[in-house]
This record gives sequence, C-alpha cells and structure tokens, in this order.
Amino acid sequence: MDKKIFTNNKFIAAIAALCCLLWGSAYPAVKNGYILFNIHKGDVQSELVFAGYRFIIAGLMVLIIAKIIGRKLFKLSKKDILGLLGLGISQTSLQYFFFYIGLANTTGVKGSILNSLGTFFSVILAHFIYKNDKLNKRKILGCIVGFVGVMIVNFSSDLINISFTVKGEGFVIIAAFVFAASAIYSKKLSENIDVMLITGYNLFIGGVILAVFGLANGGKVTHFEVSSTSLLIYMGFLSAVAFSLWTLLLKYNKVGKVSIFNFLVPVFGTVLSSIFLRENILEIKNFIALIFVCIGIWFVNREKDIIEVNTTTEKIS
Repeated sequence: MDKKIFTNNKFIAAIAALCCLLWGSAYPAVKNGYILFNIHKGDVQSELVFAGYRFIIAGLMVLIIAKIIGRKLFKLSKKDILGLLGLGISQTSLQYFFFYIGLANTTGVKGSILNSLGTFFSVILAHFIYKNDKLNKRKILGCIVGFVGVMIVNFSSDLINISFTVKGEGFVIIAAFVFAASAIYSKKLSENIDVMLITGYNLFIGGVILAVFGLANGGKVTHFEVSSTSLLIYMGFLSAVAFSLWTLLLKYNKVGKVSIFNFLVPVFGTVLSSIFLRENILEIKNFIALIFVCIGIWFVNREKDIIEVNTTTEKIS
C-alpha cells in the first residue's frame, strides 16, 4: 500500500475514524450476537468462545487475502513466529480475557470509560519508548479533553457509585493497558513483518486461544442460523479491516498521533447502539461528547502542523 496515504494528515484522520466507527459498530453487534446465539448475561465462558470465533474468522479473512495478493504466509523466521505468537496472546487473547471478565463484574458505563484509559497508556508508553513521541502540554490536554468526552457520552447515575474491585474495574484497566502495550509491540513487529501477516496471525492465534479456553471451561455457542452467522461474519470482517488499517497507521506514524482517535470508539458505539437497538440517538450529551473528543484529537494532531508552518517560515526568512 502507498505509504503516502498513511502519512497524510487528512487520510490519517479518515482511516482512524473509519477504524473507530467499525469498532464502535461492534457494541450493538455484540449485544445482538448474544441474543441471536442465546448467550445469557454473565456467561463469560460462552462470551469468550463467541469472541474467539469472531477473531478466528477475522484472522482467516486477512490471511486468505494476503495469500491471494501474493504474500508468503509461511516464510517466517523463528523470531518472527515467536513475535506473532506473543502478539496474538497479548493483544487478542489476554486483552479480551481481562475485558470480558472485567465487564461481567462492573457496569457497562464504567467499563467503557475505564477501557478508554488505553489511550493514556499508549501516549505514556510512547513517551518512554520513542524519542520523537514525547509527552507535551498539547498531548496531555488533548487526552484529558478526549477523556472528558468519553465520560460525557457515558454519563449516568452509575458514575456516582465509586466502588472498585480487582475482577471488575481492575480487569478492565488491565485490558486497556494490555491493548496499549501490544499495539506498540505490533508497531515494532511491523518493521520486519508484513502488516497483513501480523494482523492475520494475531487475530487467528488469539481467537483460537480464546475459543479453546472458553470451550474447555464449559462455554458454548449454538443457534447458528442465517441471521446469527451473518452477524458473526460481519464481526469478523470489521475486526479484520480495523486491525489491519490500525496497524498500518501505527507503522508509519507516532503512537500518540494515532491512539488519540480511540476516544471516538465509545462515542460511535453509543450512537450506533442507539440506532440499531432503537434507543434515543438525539441526546444532547452525544453531540457534546463528540465535540470534546474532536477537540482532543485536534489538540494532539495540531502540533505537527504548527511545527511545519514555523519551519517553512524560517526557510522563507
């Protein structure tokens, strides 16, 4: 793929927003999936099996396309294989393991807000790992404003309850940290391994582990009908596209520049849930939240434009 597309500011914003829109659509898709596959609330093991099937399908989609366009799927060194195995275990298996168990032991509102901490973790980790991706006032302010937007879109009476449990809120925070750390790890792997192979193997390996773990502990997914199977295939598709594009964005750009867009996921998730679950979409808090998130994104990504303008001015002078 053309590197210019993934380094142009307008395309970065469009592609990142598309990824977040796809991930946001997973909110109502998962809820409808639980209904169609008859997965009861609190049945974490079956939820893990459901997630495992989704990521297995996503991984296979990416790998099949990679094969069709000429990628060599099995021409990998021992170091590459270990790296992909580690990524699959962390970014897909561990992240969703902690997230689903945590979500089962806290409210959806808290889960959505705490999961968005992954953006903070990404920016902080990048500060210590990359010399050209340091923290500054704009990044900090952008993250805070974006986080406020996430809190607004999830605002409800549940926020008044400040209870904290390790297996609830604690696990959701761990999931957010694992996602942030493994995203940076995938950026490192992309230096030597094709992005499509990284995405495909990551999703497939992680999906297999989730499914096997869930099945071994009594989880099950039944009621495979046209509607339920179609939904599962769509969820595999959205994961395949979103993770592939996101990994490409991380490959060519600073972590902070890309990760700030993650704040759009719960906003899109709330809006799409309102549409597909026939809830009230015209709530003022949704629009206010979107404005805050967009301002936060602007703060983080505006810095480069300012630097470029200053540099150009100096050259002209």
